[in-house]
Amino acid sequence: MTVTDILSPECLADPTAVWEALRETEPLAFHQGMNAYVISRYADVERAFKDPVFTSDNYSWQLEPVHGRTILQMDGREHSVHRRLVTPAFRGGELTARFVPVMRRNTTELLDAFRYDGEVDLVDAFTTRYPINVIVDMLGLPKSDHALFHRWYTSLMAFLANLTQDPAVAAAGLRTRDELTDYLLPRIAECRADPRDDLLSVLCTAEIDGERMTEREIKSFVSLLLLAGGETTDKALASMMLNLVRHPDQMAKVRADRSLIGHALAETLRHSPPVQMIMRQPAADVELSGGTVPAGATVVCLIAAANRDPRVYADPDRFDVSRPDLDFAKAYTAAANHTGFALGRHFCVGAMLAKTEVEVAANALLDAMDDIELAEPAHPRGLFTRAPASLRLRFRPAR
Repeated sequence: MTVTDILSPECLADPTAVWEALRETEPLAFHQGMNAYVISRYADVERAFKDPVFTSDNYSWQLEPVHGRTILQMDGREHSVHRRLVTPAFRGGELTARFVPVMRRNTTELLDAFRYDGEVDLVDAFTTRYPINVIVDMLGLPKSDHALFHRWYTSLMAFLANLTQDPAVAAAGLRTRDELTDYLLPRIAECRADPRDDLLSVLCTAEIDGERMTEREIKSFVSLLLLAGGETTDKALASMMLNLVRHPDQMAKVRADRSLIGHALAETLRHSPPVQMIMRQPAADVELSGGTVPAGATVVCLIAAANRDPRVYADPDRFDVSRPDLDFAKAYTAAANHTGFALGRHFCVGAMLAKTEVEVAANALLDAMDDIELAEPAHPRGLFTRAPASLRLRFRPAR
């Protein structure tokens, strides 16, 4: 019997066969345990992200308890204004001039701890620490608080991924919310009164049509950035490196042409996205492949399944940094033809930040490490988000 339960042990071990079975046999599946409809075909997931009938009201219970109300829950003018307030800090010249030096410094500091060892668990030593350290430094917060933020990030991510509603995980997430709030609000007030040259000050002083974010809104955005910016970059970088090591021909292409790092990340976001699913909630009954979703229901959009849909991609299980049916030129925009950063009006505001972070880190790693191979088998873990929990690599230190 074909398994299509996304909470089954088979899916937790390797979801690929479950995603395929859902796409082909149950493109609209109701999951009793989650009280949610599960969609898996690209066309349906794309519609859930782009059609205004699909709302993000689900975040009121999924994210708001730990983050407060964030930009993800906003629509209309409110969403437009808040997006315009934060977007400039995460793209173009502002990103390059202000934050790339922060990324390079953190990359060097982490890499120096193992660059001559010849073997490393890249997840433990680098990928799980790098994006959080970068975010803390971008915000202008003390480097001595890196470990504290890493703990908060881990707790918040566990809350979001708590599909079985474990009460201990939920309680830990709420404690983290209170600790982070108590930490951030006084620092936001300081930046408001005396702005500096850092991201927190940018958020405190940004103004559109006479409007600024409140201190609570800034706190919520920083909390969301810690989670979304940390998790996606951490897992995307780990998965990309695993994909390249497993495919030496692709690794050789990227080593020869470093502009292909962006391609390798985009293909990883399609092939093995760090975020496997995003939820939506329709405001009215909606017809999708396989039937009708009633108004107000929770819809689980299986990003990872949609990104392997053979209706959209040829040989979708193949990892190919030169894939002709993936639009690399638009891969980090709302017009992307993969669902790794969602699509439409709620396309990830930090997409270019993630791309830049991965390019900086991957360039440094490839410069420092030659002849990279797996020192032991690597197994992706997780359901809501997924990547190798450990990535032990053997390499020849570059001299």
